[in-house]
Amino acid sequence: MQPFNCAVCGQIVFFDNSTCLRCSSPLGYLRSERALVALETPEGEDDATAMITAAAMERADRPGRTYRRCANQIIARCNWLLTEDDEGELCASCRLTAVRPNDDEVDALEAFADAEQAKRRLLHQLDIIGLPVVGRDEDEERGVAFEFLSSRNQQVMTGHDGGVITLDLSESDDAHREFVRQQMGEAYRTVLGHLRHEIGHYYWPRLVVDADRVEGFRELFGDETISYQDALDQHYADGDASTSWVDSYVSEYATMHPWEDWAETFAHYLHIRAGLHTAKAYGITIGEPAVTAARETYTPDVGVDVGPTVQAWLGLTLGLNAMSRSIGEGDLYPFVLSTDVIAKLDFVHRCVTAGTEAPATDRSAARS
Repeated sequence: MQPFNCAVCGQIVFFDNSTCLRCSSPLGYLRSERALVALETPEGEDDATAMITAAAMERADRPGRTYRRCANQIIARCNWLLTEDDEGELCASCRLTAVRPNDDEVDALEAFADAEQAKRRLLHQLDIIGLPVVGRDEDEERGVAFEFLSSRNQQVMTGHDGGVITLDLSESDDAHREFVRQQMGEAYRTVLGHLRHEIGHYYWPRLVVDADRVEGFRELFGDETISYQDALDQHYADGDASTSWVDSYVSEYATMHPWEDWAETFAHYLHIRAGLHTAKAYGITIGEPAVTAARETYTPDVGVDVGPTVQAWLGLTLGLNAMSRSIGEGDLYPFVLSTDVIAKLDFVHRCVTAGTEAPATDRSAARS
């Protein structure tokens, strides 16, 4: 995630900010510009609900244009803006949420705000990459929708089904998430990681089936027509704690079913691209000996489009892991990218880059 600058005072500000901490100027995220803009509120109006006019130096090309804050500014800590052309009270991100906790579920609402924050980061990255995000208000049958539910008084299964992404809000609780992470033997577990995984399921039919890449998919990931439920039952029944999966999979969960292998690889691909994008935005570069070490670890094969990206990532994470150890923490990036995993990342990369201009259509739905 890149930093931004306040248009009034020049102070560095961040994606989730609603106010500049130096000059107190109101800030809002304008999705069409992928920019955090400084705002001015008409005298006598309420910043939370009023029409807001953008500050002159940032919006000089559009004098007099007004924006509204999302109605979820408080409950979801949302700083996204609506334009004069937008209908309703919710921004483009919040409109994608079909189900949320009731107002009297106080504990769940805090977790809901965390989930919405992660969703906005996901959408920002998808916008940068160029993958279309179509909501149910645009396409009732094939659009994507999010359901954020608390498992405090009901059973909630995080997953994807026919374009509907469900997240158990307990994943926002650090203690719960760490407990599950250790139980599952995962390298790390985050709300944003869950959303990246589930959105991978949403894109599978669009980027693979609709693009006639199923044969290539099966060569790398396996036959997705095998029973998902049988594979799920077997995965949890075996309880294999071995690490033999590292030779061919990015995570142990990826071994469960080809759909899960795709979703885990897709999520990891987004992790890598987000990490490199952030490093570049902050001016972080890696020199020797990390460059040579990365080259010795992996030299891209001819025809592997994702090769340079992986090599740059390996160099960066080598330095980041060393930095993390120097302050007494474990590796920031505790993953091994085998040749098989890189081949799968390359397949995802080719699908994504070819699908950035493709319409979002659906022929089948993967489950998680």
